[in-house]
Amino acid sequence: MRRIRRMALLLTAVTATCLSATLLVSPASATSAAPTLPTPESEVGVTGTPFTGTRPDGTVYGLIDAHSHLFMQDGMGGAAVCGKVFSRDGIETALRDCRSHEPHGLGALLENLTRDGSPIGTHDTTGWPTFADWPAHDSLTHQQMYYRWVERAWRGGQRVLVNDLVTNGLLCSINPGTYQSCDEMTAIRLQAQDTYDLQAFVDEQYGGPGRGWFRIVTSSEQARQVIEEGKLAVVLGVETSEPFGCKQTLRIPHCTRADVDAGLDELYDLGVRSMYLCHKFDNALCGVRFDEGSLGTVINAGQFLSTGTWWDARSCPADQPHDNNPGNGELPPALEDDLPPVLPLYPPGTLCNTRGLSSLGEYAVRGMIERNMMVEIDHMSAKAADRTLDILEEEDYAGVLSTHSWMDERYLDRLYALGGFATIYGHATHELVEEYERTAAVRDRYGAGIGFGFDMNGFGGTPPPRPDAAGDPVTYPFRSFDGGSVLDRQTTGERTWDVNADGVPHYGLVPDYVEDLRIVGGQGLIDDLARGPESYLRTWAAAEAH
Repeated sequence: MRRIRRMALLLTAVTATCLSATLLVSPASATSAAPTLPTPESEVGVTGTPFTGTRPDGTVYGLIDAHSHLFMQDGMGGAAVCGKVFSRDGIETALRDCRSHEPHGLGALLENLTRDGSPIGTHDTTGWPTFADWPAHDSLTHQQMYYRWVERAWRGGQRVLVNDLVTNGLLCSINPGTYQSCDEMTAIRLQAQDTYDLQAFVDEQYGGPGRGWFRIVTSSEQARQVIEEGKLAVVLGVETSEPFGCKQTLRIPHCTRADVDAGLDELYDLGVRSMYLCHKFDNALCGVRFDEGSLGTVINAGQFLSTGTWWDARSCPADQPHDNNPGNGELPPALEDDLPPVLPLYPPGTLCNTRGLSSLGEYAVRGMIERNMMVEIDHMSAKAADRTLDILEEEDYAGVLSTHSWMDERYLDRLYALGGFATIYGHATHELVEEYERTAAVRDRYGAGIGFGFDMNGFGGTPPPRPDAAGDPVTYPFRSFDGGSVLDRQTTGERTWDVNADGVPHYGLVPDYVEDLRIVGGQGLIDDLARGPESYLRTWAAAEAH
């Protein structure tokens, strides 16, 4: 029992690391009226008119983030992220630190461990208006998607945002400060409502329903129209560990086919159009792709606490799709002296999860096909992803996604052959360029555009400043990739951020990151990014037409 308590402490402390305007010009073509904003409010730092319409060949144009979490503030019991995306009481209320972090960050266990590697640490908790210590690229427990920062990304050329509704019931149950329900479907419903509430909030600033730049869409045709109007098309997805209550204990499922049908119907009615069937822990639907090293040890502890079983990893061929090595009991350095190694031990070399897609999981995949929903195969074990692709190929179904670099790249050819869509995690600049170049050949065979999966607010970390930025920096002000806007450094309250020094501390610096990618990766990379929304819409439309 003592070991279980220690594993719970370890999981609580570290697992969250992986869940893996200066002048405001209201473009008449994108919004019908100049906005009426609260006072005070964050600046955006953008002038000019966002690109509208289509390109000469009739395709849409822009950027897509196919994997981020707007409302993690209401995931994991409401205690995982400090600060809100918006508040009707103003920015002073929205962007404040958690009470549990007082005084001076001493109570911020997760923040301290994920940022400094030690449970003991401090940070300035003021928030608005000084923001001395957060948001920052390495501060994982503070709000990174305040709505005005998202607005800056839109004005800088982003046209699609997939808002993955996210939570984890186990983390919720053991996380200090939890004050909301730990039922995963309850959290999903709450975050869906949050998204609709934000749409209404933005609409009010622009004169009424339908007039704002933030538009929730439920079909590819709606999304295409919104993008052509120069607005941001927001798609709802789901990334959670136990959808529809489909957890397992000692490999015994807690759900039935009726639960799967009812859950898929409810999600569809909420507006959800893509989802993961498993995430981090094996569940009644599928086995997962492991996390690596000491982090893998931590997640494996969560797997045991959630399911009563450890990951079952066996040796498999290195030249075939496989899973990450989950580590052999190693712990994060800050906890090595306080906690014992966590069993089990695994063989060296290439490993695969023996758990694939269950019969109930196959039923869920086919249920998603029947409802024309897109299937996310990141986080599935290699065995589960392989069987899922088999089913999709049998059905000639294009609706398959890999949106944040958590799938074995050997599956990219099968994904693109189906007509699917893939994006790259929002890595450090050089790392993203390397992955883009490594996967270019298979992508080029199918003429596919590309996008990001920032996993913002998802505890995966955001791009740090480029180490060699001093030699070839982003120069402010700069023009957006589409040529429609001019962007200066972003300021909120008394704090101004610069991508050269700060990396991507919050969503408002996504356009700055794109400019950094252009400097390092060249115009060809930017051109492929600009084709991402069109590729995504074609995948979605093909799924709808099935």
